[in-house]
Amino acid sequence: MERPHEPAAAAGSSPFDGEYGALHAELTATGGPFEMMTVAVGGRDVRTWKHAPTNLRDLLEASRRHGEREYLVDSQRRISFADHLDLVAAFALEMRDTFGVGDGDRVAVAMRNRSEWVVAFWAIAALGAVAVPLNSWWSGPELAFGVHDSGAALVVCDTERAARLRAAACDVQLVVVDDSAGEVPDGTRRFRDWPVRPGVELPPATVHPDSDATILYTSGTTGRPKGAIATHRNICSSVTSLAFTSARDSRRAGRQVAGAIGPARLLVGVPLFHVTGLYGLIVGSLAAGSALVLMPKWDAGAALELIERERITAFSGVPAMTRQLVDHPDVATRELSSLVSLTYGGAAAAPELARRVRRALPQRTLRNGWGLTETCTVVTMISGADYANRPDSVGVPIPVCDVATVDDEGHQLPPGSTGELVVRGPNVVRGYWNLPEATASAFADGWFRTGDIGRVDAGGFVTILDRAKDLIIRGGENVSSAEVEAAMFEHPAVDEVAAIPVPHDVLGEEVGVVVRLRDGADVDVDGLRAHAASQLAAFKVPVHVWIVDEPLPRSPQGKVLKRELRAILGGSAR
Repeated sequence: MERPHEPAAAAGSSPFDGEYGALHAELTATGGPFEMMTVAVGGRDVRTWKHAPTNLRDLLEASRRHGEREYLVDSQRRISFADHLDLVAAFALEMRDTFGVGDGDRVAVAMRNRSEWVVAFWAIAALGAVAVPLNSWWSGPELAFGVHDSGAALVVCDTERAARLRAAACDVQLVVVDDSAGEVPDGTRRFRDWPVRPGVELPPATVHPDSDATILYTSGTTGRPKGAIATHRNICSSVTSLAFTSARDSRRAGRQVAGAIGPARLLVGVPLFHVTGLYGLIVGSLAAGSALVLMPKWDAGAALELIERERITAFSGVPAMTRQLVDHPDVATRELSSLVSLTYGGAAAAPELARRVRRALPQRTLRNGWGLTETCTVVTMISGADYANRPDSVGVPIPVCDVATVDDEGHQLPPGSTGELVVRGPNVVRGYWNLPEATASAFADGWFRTGDIGRVDAGGFVTILDRAKDLIIRGGENVSSAEVEAAMFEHPAVDEVAAIPVPHDVLGEEVGVVVRLRDGADVDVDGLRAHAASQLAAFKVPVHVWIVDEPLPRSPQGKVLKRELRAILGGSAR
């Protein structure tokens, strides 16, 4: 991709232009908590936060100041910041001494949301190792792919994920979270097998800001998930960016702020392997001294009960979760006065959602943001009156990020033009794990091609219009059309197949497939779905299946014309 012109040269693209320019200048003033500086990263200059944490280990050690304040709450236990640090130190020592985990080694985490997930992540980070959060919804073969692709030397998992890995014949060392008193299988350790000594020090490690910290797998257009490699600088800059958005929202609404997110009680319904769950909630809450109340599985009724019982102050999730929350019949009967803000992102949010939330939960702060796995959460954010006035926008970029639109050749377009959105900043990951061609295609001189089609107006407000990448986003979960199509093609009766998104009121989109069978083939919709279920995780299995007689419409280059296909189909699936 040709590098776009310097964003500062285009109206509305500098952090000090547009409606937010004066406010950005005030909040980023010299000597303040959000002062910016320029550093050299990978041979290029990057604008970043001067006072961002240096690395995740330093951020962890600084959490000792929060003492006995509650950090983690799940169905099994309540853990203070002090106790959390002791647990992390004990597990880090065990990983080093028993499993030989050290600098740069990959360690996978695969389990439902629970406190051990968080402890394992911080222990990996403290050692200077690389955390590889795996999608807990994945099938055994998919989990095995993540283990083998990342080269993980160890997997910390729950019993369900351990069983899937064993069934997939994945030969890797396991540490299994098991609350039972029974014996664990040979070759595994139980997470709670080692003693916790209060005040024990973390094992020594030297962690550079630009060392790899995580590999998060994200579905793309090539079928197999791609591992986005985030450095400590990427993640730590995003922590400060999240604090900045809170400060900016408060000042925009006319409230004075201290400059950082204050302690809150956050409900965690999103999976911790998601960018929001990991960077936004796990890391962000530790930095702010906030409590996390973990849900092992999303359920809107249970969430409302927890908001009431735990006095939750903030909720973050994908739009589908927010919609389920405010549409639940218990929303009118639960005591929800503690809840002051709702934030959503990760998938398109229809303007109607904000209106629905305001009707069900009036006088709450609503925030809608845009970011990707490759940007370590937030790039833009909108809230309050701005959101009410621009319900189709995702807001303006944070000052350390530049956002531009480009044409197919990578040339920057004028403000207000529709094109592919590109992003650069200290939060943009360094590339994809072991995929040099995909990295070269998506990243150029610090700019990341998001695959989202949108526009940036003269005031800096970003609007997402469509997706260039062939993804289906089901409830905030990326599903690769190519992966679904590849699985369907393995059925001997399938001649042509195209996976398409099907609108859904709650999930945003569901997976649909259009199939043309081979001449003389005899298979029905149920048979095709059963085949897909044997190949894919449940959330990727097509809900809608159309069997057609005519060849699928294609471009002169042979690509299936999916927009034309959706227009032809209409109606409901067979």
